[in-house]
Amino acid sequence: MNKKLLLAHIAMFLVALIYAANYTIAKPVMAGETPYVKPIGFIMMRVLAATFLIWVSHFVFVREKVETQDLPRLALCGVFGVAGNQMCFFYGLNLTTPINGALIMLTTPILVLILSMIVFSEKLTGKKGAGIILGLVGAMILILTNSSDIPNAPNPTLGNIFVAINAAFYACYLVLVKPMMDKYSPFTTLKWVFLFGTICVLPFGWEQMMEVKWNVMPLKIMWSIAFVLVFVTFLTYVLNGAALGVVKASVSSAYIYLQPLLASVIAVGAGQDRLTTTMIFAGLLIFVGVYMVSLRAQKSSDKK
Repeated sequence: MNKKLLLAHIAMFLVALIYAANYTIAKPVMAGETPYVKPIGFIMMRVLAATFLIWVSHFVFVREKVETQDLPRLALCGVFGVAGNQMCFFYGLNLTTPINGALIMLTTPILVLILSMIVFSEKLTGKKGAGIILGLVGAMILILTNSSDIPNAPNPTLGNIFVAINAAFYACYLVLVKPMMDKYSPFTTLKWVFLFGTICVLPFGWEQMMEVKWNVMPLKIMWSIAFVLVFVTFLTYVLNGAALGVVKASVSSAYIYLQPLLASVIAVGAGQDRLTTTMIFAGLLIFVGVYMVSLRAQKSSDKK
């Protein structure tokens, strides 16, 4: 393995690790009846920070313009990929457990396939159909399983539903953003996606963000917020972009399978969650379902 390839895999592993840690690190910020930051207020902070960092990076490194006719699609990407996606995720995570959230997010590739069949008329095969069924059954088991004895998970069923909606929004975003990523640089696409997303979040999150009492906030919570704003919101995009310059997108996307494992280790180690037989069984169904869908898609692409 050459040096560039090794660094690319290290970058992709770090992205998976950051996303996995996010489930546990972000949750205490929003936990309890009087959270330090309410979920949508936390999203407001996140999109403002991301928009600022991405626009500055674009100005320094890229300075590419977009065509006017592409702005409506970029606006939709902002609605699905930033506003709807992130608000549902943080609201759901506030109600459910880190492991449940990580496992349900694995259904994203399955939802992308379903949307691709609708939008791009992609052919449904037996293996794809079986994979979709297994993955969705696993997700439904998690959604309907109420682990009410887990600390800081006041309504796991509702939380799981919102995380599932978040996965659906993100799947729509991936389908919508692909032509833009092919046409423009990632920084150019993301600067408009986050700008439109920030505008959508503004009416819901500004008041919650302004309610934050920084003077009584523990240093640990401040570090958690900083981790989400800088590492989860910005650094992951930079690392992914660097890795995609060396490896194919299919290789990068495969690292999503590491997230539930890493999230489980981090959450259990931090005492915020525990593994159950139901979680393991549902997780296996989702893993097998995603594997069947991805394997078939890879074989099809290899023949072209």
